[in-house]
Amino acid sequence: MEDITVQQLKARQAANEALNILDVREEWEYEEDNMGARLMPLGDLPARIDEIADWKDQEMIVHCKSGGRSGRAKKYLESQGFTKVRNMLGGMLAYREED
Repeated sequence: MEDITVQQLKARQAANEALNILDVREEWEYEEDNMGARLMPLGDLPARIDEIADWKDQEMIVHCKSGGRSGRAKKYLESQGFTKVRNMLGGMLAYREED
């Protein structure tokens, strides 16, 4: 599925859309700054994937600090049968630049 820009995501958040957002950063990064997404560090993803099984056929937006880890998470999730995964381009760095 096509990736999503920060601007597209923020417009959807402003419209109060119900979104499945997965943060694949480390816990300390999440504690420093987060947008309320579900935290699941990239390294934990294989062991915890069952926790998001209900998102398998729903749109899911994955993000990290700059987009690299979330890009890897997207590929992994797609290999596990998740059909509507979108990477937030630029990650939290871009998200905070838009404030």
